[in-house]
Amino acid sequence: MSRFPLKTAVLLVNLGSPVAPTPPAVRVFLREFLGDPRVLDMPGIARAMLLNLVILPFRPRKAAEAYEKIWSEEGSPLMVHGRALRERVADRLGPAVRVELAMRYGHPTIEAALDRLRWSGCDRVVIFPLYPQFAASTTGSILEEVYRQAGLLWNTPFIHVVEPYYDHPGFIDAAAEVARPALDAARPDFVLCSYHGLPEKQVRKGDDTGNQCLAATDCCDRIWEGNRNCYRAQCFATSRALRGRLGLAADATATTFQSRFGKTPWIQPFTDVEITALARRGVKRLAVLCPAFVADCLETLEEIGIRGRDAFRAAGGDELTLIPCVNSHAAWIEGVVHILHDSAPWLAGGA
Repeated sequence: MSRFPLKTAVLLVNLGSPVAPTPPAVRVFLREFLGDPRVLDMPGIARAMLLNLVILPFRPRKAAEAYEKIWSEEGSPLMVHGRALRERVADRLGPAVRVELAMRYGHPTIEAALDRLRWSGCDRVVIFPLYPQFAASTTGSILEEVYRQAGLLWNTPFIHVVEPYYDHPGFIDAAAEVARPALDAARPDFVLCSYHGLPEKQVRKGDDTGNQCLAATDCCDRIWEGNRNCYRAQCFATSRALRGRLGLAADATATTFQSRFGKTPWIQPFTDVEITALARRGVKRLAVLCPAFVADCLETLEEIGIRGRDAFRAAGGDELTLIPCVNSHAAWIEGVVHILHDSAPWLAGGA
């Protein structure tokens, strides 16, 4: 037993956002984000050509216009909710545990956060990825960067990682508590659970068996050893858990995937296609949950809340209700603490 008990910190990590809703700021952010080989999974030369010749000359202006629609005086919603989450989790855990926020891309950086924790005397760091479901391009990228930056320190911190919490009661209970009053007010005819999409090749690449992922129409209907790291299967598990907790009928719900990019095949079914199809089938009131995100951001507020709503109405629907993410809701603060203590029971602070 060490004479000096290790001082512990929690590092909350999300994806990140531009520093401003302007083309130059978005260009800097996209260069770092899409320059990650775990995100654009292709040979380096091809990735550089795609970035510099196709994406960066044209996409920043369009993306900046989208960010402008959701930006507030305090900044991007992702950062606003992230800072609030950090403050409230820190208050809940108390002074014995230091809580920091970092972003995989942009600021505050993982490097700076680990450096602050080092100088504050924290030798043990609990990494809490703000992604309920695991994907190599999200949680995997966070962990690669954490390990890389930690390895550069002479006194490397002792790293503990919170595992995916896609069906953990701490997350499901919080998401259901946030959703229930919004669903009661909206009285939807149908409910979509929309998740960020992934290229099919990335899902298959994560299949340790080599022959299970996307091999059958029902391959994601349950979690078992062969698909334990499958993002799509974890998303379906989240939907099943939320449907049960909210008492939703199976024939009035569906799981879909949004934000596809480029011409390569992405996992299906597609959210934008399903939104239009539901309206044309006579659904008048649609509610959309986005349980791949713990904080409202461009993909929820603009892609679903603005473009998705417009598409639904144009196809004959009356109203699309975007259900808020858990953000920094009191139920999610308790959920974070619950997940932390299940993952790291030695952590100080009341459960």
